[in-house]
Amino acid sequence: MKSSRILCFALLLFHLGLFSQKKAKDSIEDKPARPAFESSFIIDNPSNVLFRKNTLEVQMSHRFGLINGGTNDMLGFWGPSNIRMGIAYSIHDRVTLGFGTTKFDRLQDFNWKVGLLNQTRSDRIPVSVSYYGNFTIDARRRENFIVDQHRYSYFNQIIIARRFNSKLSMQLTSSLSHFNLVQDGMKNDLFAASFGGRYKISDQTSIMWDYSQPFTSSWREDLRSEPTFSFGFEIATSAHAFTLFISNANGIVPQQNYMKNTNDFWGGDILFGFNITRNYNF
Repeated sequence: MKSSRILCFALLLFHLGLFSQKKAKDSIEDKPARPAFESSFIIDNPSNVLFRKNTLEVQMSHRFGLINGGTNDMLGFWGPSNIRMGIAYSIHDRVTLGFGTTKFDRLQDFNWKVGLLNQTRSDRIPVSVSYYGNFTIDARRRENFIVDQHRYSYFNQIIIARRFNSKLSMQLTSSLSHFNLVQDGMKNDLFAASFGGRYKISDQTSIMWDYSQPFTSSWREDLRSEPTFSFGFEIATSAHAFTLFISNANGIVPQQNYMKNTNDFWGGDILFGFNITRNYNF
């Protein structure tokens, strides 16, 4: 009888152990997957990435002039360049607030990003979903506008991303751009979609690509925005990312690229650019 009791107790402990191991394994697998990307940008579009609470990201984006801009531009390096400096601070693991200032049109953008879904390691949730938005002010002189409200533009984007494995990550987006003031023949609102991704070729180096397609930005053919295509390389560590690329977009602020890009990539309107981000944890 005593042996039977000992055997039953041992079997009970064994089953409890298996249950605990399974529960622990399931708990690990249902944790969020590793981030699909290293920085908050995929060249010209925001990525789905949000950093841990109290992380400050310092951002610098630079676009040189067009390589076919003139004989004295040295492939655009001496031509007109656009620059954006920005910061973004994570007030929560799922909420980031940011601000940036851009050289062209003296744009001042206030932006935010919110994490809606996180991909899990078990694939119970197969994708990550984020929302990105901004409110941008054109800070040029008053004579450029009839009323102050004409200075304002807005951008809203849903980002769906997936980390397929340790090398390949991709994302799809759907966006709405709005300008309070547009040229005659243009619409104030523009819907667009984009597709971007990353493929790691080494522990710190990746190939990056980004394609954006605007839809019906105007009734006039000469004012329609061109699709944006960018391709480059990213070098990343745990605290910073450096991306060097070619592109046909120099607006930097998303709605500028979607609504007002007149450069035709396949027609030779190409420029060199780079993005640098650096993270500080507090």
